This record gives sequence, C-alpha cells and structure tokens, in this order.
Amino acid sequence: MKLSAHRYGKSRVRVLKVLRDGDLHTIKELSARVLLEGEFDRSFTAADNADVVATDTMKNTINVLAHDHLGAENEPFARRVSEHFLGRYVQISRVRVTLDERVWTRLNHPHSFTHSDVAQPFTRVIADADTSSDSGAGAGAGAGRPRPGRLRQESGVRNLVILKSTGSGFEGFHRDDLTTLPETSDRILASAVRATWRWADDREPASYNAANRAIVDAMLVPFAERYSPSVQATLFEMAGAALDVCPEITRVKLVMPNLHCLPIDLRQFGRTNDRTLFVPTDEPHGYIEATVSR
Repeated sequence: MKLSAHRYGKSRVRVLKVLRDGDLHTIKELSARVLLEGEFDRSFTAADNADVVATDTMKNTINVLAHDHLGAENEPFARRVSEHFLGRYVQISRVRVTLDERVWTRLNHPHSFTHSDVAQPFTRVIADADTSSDSGAGAGAGAGRPRPGRLRQESGVRNLVILKSTGSGFEGFHRDDLTTLPETSDRILASAVRATWRWADDREPASYNAANRAIVDAMLVPFAERYSPSVQATLFEMAGAALDVCPEITRVKLVMPNLHCLPIDLRQFGRTNDRTLFVPTDEPHGYIEATVSR
C-alpha cells in the first residue's frame, strides 16, 4: 500500500473576542480550521507520532494568537496563524487556515448586540513553506521561517440569501421530449450565494473590511437593478461588478443555487393565483457556479 496524500488538523475552534475602545465594544466571533501538510507520513504508516503537532496544540495556538493579534479584520489574523505554523515547525510544508465569522451587529447601545446567521464572511489562507534556504530550526523551535514562501489568500461570503420578486425570466432554452418546464419572462429569482474572491499577491487594500463590504454591495447592484435572463447571466454580471469595484482582487468565484419559488394552484378553491402566492422550495434546486477572472 502507498499513502498518496494526507493532511490533518483542528476544526471548529471557536473564539469570541471583545474589542474595546473605551465604552464602545465590538464583538469578533470566529470559527477556525487549521490543516497541516508535510512530513507526517510515518504517523499513518508506522504509528510514529514524533513529528505530529497535536491538534490540541493547534487549538491552544489559535487561542493564544487570537488573544495577542486578532483585531477588527480577519485577513491579517489568518496570515499570522499560517506564518506561526510555518515558522515554528520545519516538518510542515503547507498550512491551510480558514476563518468563518459570525457577525454581531451593535444595537443602539455601546455594548449590546444581535446577530444573524445569514451572510457569513470567511477568509482562507494556503501558505507554503519557503524551501529555498535551510532555517536550521528543529520541530518546536522558536526560530524557523519567519514568513511562508508562497501565500494565497481568499475572502468571501457564504449563505448570502437574495431574492427579487420580478425582473427575472428564463426563455429560449433547449427543449426535448423530457422537458416540461414552461418558459417565462417573469419569475421570482432567489439564491443563497457563496462568493469567493482571490486577493492579488502584490497589493493589499487599505481596509479589508471596507473592501469586502464594497464587493458585496457592488454585486448586489446588477442583481437588483438589471433584468435577469438567467442565473448564469446574472452571476457573470455580479462577478464583473466585484472586479470593477476592487482592483486588489484578481478573480471571483460565485456559486448560486437557484432556489425555486413555485406558484400554488388555487383553482380548486375558486381562486386565480396571478403570480401572488408561491411555495418556496430548497430541493431539488438548480446549481450554477463559475469563476470570473480579470
């Protein structure tokens, strides 16, 4: 037998940090996942744990780094976590860090909040070790590589639930003997969008938070204001709007399930339902995804 690929780590490490500016508080709540790749083959094939960084150590690392470094923006913290693991453990060749945020919104009070489980921001870093020079540090040593050799960072939002009650249609599609869907020029368009954008290697925005908000706001403009002949066409316009508004991103990937809202037939009750009453359905649903690059 041959071990073809492997990684391991710690997932759903939850931290909540109170950022204090005098009496004004901000809540930062994250769920973190760290996955390591590297010289861990023998832990699988020979029951040798000598090079294994315990997942409990990963949890403790997240907690300590969050206490010391987590601020208002997630992207710098994700990079700090990846740099820590690559700098401390020479047996690690790649680290993947994913941070999912639960957003807390301040009420009309300096330290009271509410939250919603929709539109969840996230960021992800994949950092490779710099193998061009020998760091000279052993496992667990505090020296090691100060920065990763290659770092790719993405941010985005998942479960961005959007709906337009008109201004959408679907016509002119291929038909055959198994096609029953009628064409329409007026339908409800609803989706729970997952959007991911890649940050450029050679530039950073002045504010990640502001850039992320601008990207989401820009994507919603074509969705809301332009007629949608298909989810595919609207997806492409939304991705283009994101690239236009933020020069620091190089590509946008959008996943847009088409959450159908089906008219309810009320004729047996002596009523005509003129596109007024619908049943929203989660499944089965259409599934459309695409990546748009500069």
